[in-house]
Amino acid sequence: MPGNRPLLSERMAGIAPFHVMDILAQAREMDTRGRDVVHMEVGEPDFPSPQPVIDMGIQSLQQGKTHYTPALGLPALRQAISDYYWSRFRVRVDSSRIVVTPGASGALQLILGILVNPGDKVLMADPGYPCNRHMVRMFGGEAVSLGVKASRNFALTNDQVIRHWDNRTKALMVATPANPTGRLLKLQQLQFLYEAVRAPDGILIVDEIYQGLVYERPVETALKLGQDNLFVVNSFSKFFGMTGWRLGWVVAPPAYVPALDRLAQNIFLAAPTMAQYAALAAFQPEAQEILEQRRKVFQVRRDYLYDALIKLGFRIQGKPEGAFYLYADISAFSRDSFDFAGKLLDQAAVAITPGRDFGEYRTDKFVRFAYTTDLERLKLGVERIAAFLA
Repeated sequence: MPGNRPLLSERMAGIAPFHVMDILAQAREMDTRGRDVVHMEVGEPDFPSPQPVIDMGIQSLQQGKTHYTPALGLPALRQAISDYYWSRFRVRVDSSRIVVTPGASGALQLILGILVNPGDKVLMADPGYPCNRHMVRMFGGEAVSLGVKASRNFALTNDQVIRHWDNRTKALMVATPANPTGRLLKLQQLQFLYEAVRAPDGILIVDEIYQGLVYERPVETALKLGQDNLFVVNSFSKFFGMTGWRLGWVVAPPAYVPALDRLAQNIFLAAPTMAQYAALAAFQPEAQEILEQRRKVFQVRRDYLYDALIKLGFRIQGKPEGAFYLYADISAFSRDSFDFAGKLLDQAAVAITPGRDFGEYRTDKFVRFAYTTDLERLKLGVERIAAFLA
């Protein structure tokens, strides 16, 4: 390590920090110093994992189920996911197409690892989940961010995709519901994007990790579009409340499964065994009932916080239909979302996420509120924000 400098790879120059984690660290340090912070920064459900899931995890340990599973995942869990698609969405997905991974991030690493060559482009929405563009960079690809407007419900259009697609473009990545906006892509919109990508023989990657957290309309899946040129990623973290278990999955076209299997064997071998057994309980009626009640709680929180922020002068183009975020325009108060979030934490002890974390397109004008804390805490946070703005 010459001159006490680490010998980092060149790709690290393009890997930006996740600013919300810095804000979370500051907020928790304030907590330890005795200052009460209202946390609306991190996208993690405040509920513990459902008790049936915890019980199943403990039972698996007591029964000595601590060895590796196949790289594609526990066969029983792959079948349970397949059954879930049929029971909830009336979509038949053969379990052989399902690969269980260490979180949705593990799924995206596998997908990008088998698809992206150095110099290949992957199109994605801006604002969007920041780690996606860094994962593309990790495999030598180029993440091409396409700005999406609040006035268009933060949705990519097929015209945008066609206009930016060239001979180096390999795939389009979209999310529904989306982080940070909470916006949904209707099935017809996904169909248009799917056709726009298939025409030049490209790939559509759909992130559905907030799929169960949808309000006031039926839950849908992109898997209704077909199985060719389509990867669908999901997770046990958000709707299922299993963030720390690190478990997700991908549904892939059949022809790609052997490559996913081979890469999984070399990257992480298999997802955590205890987590896979525990996840079997997530599909049981008792756990599903718990999760549905929690979804209703999130909806109540969304409705309260949306109305409260609008009254304070934040601009939000209609209630988001999913996830647990509000992506709010702060133009009335500041031109620098990072500065605004920092001052709000320091002066009012309310932690939120600056738009800078989610891309470059007008992100200085936006901040993200996560309603992942109980209603009384949200009310306290709103009181503090009102005093801060005053």
